[in-house]
Amino acid sequence: IQIAWCFEATRQRCCRLEQDRQRAREQLARVEAERAALEVKLKHARNQVEVEMKKRHRAEAELEKQERKLQLVFESLMREPWGSGEQCSALSALAGRRFGVALVPGRRSSAVDESCQSLLNHSDISYDRTEDDVVRS
Repeated sequence: IQIAWCFEATRQRCCRLEQDRQRAREQLARVEAERAALEVKLKHARNQVEVEMKKRHRAEAELEKQERKLQLVFESLMREPWGSGEQCSALSALAGRRFGVALVPGRRSSAVDESCQSLLNHSDISYDRTEDDVVRS
């Protein structure tokens, strides 16, 4: 009878362990599905950042092109024989107030805070799979 009780206790323990194992497998499957979904989201986010960075670079290049054109027009107007120095100084004041740093070579008149550049740099975003290897080993 003692042996039968021990076998029954062992059988019940095995049943509980089997149930625990099944719950753990189900949880693992849910977590792996969630991880896969998050990896897809991360991939899409990286692609979106890359697209936006390309758009920004194109826009910045266009801005610089337009600023160069504006600078040439401004210089051309400044070389024109004006009737008085008053008109020339008025044009300079208008250009300085209207365009600000846009007419200063090498300076950008961007409203974008450049300190955010590191946040948008998708090369900083990485996923290290070595952590997964350690966990699964």
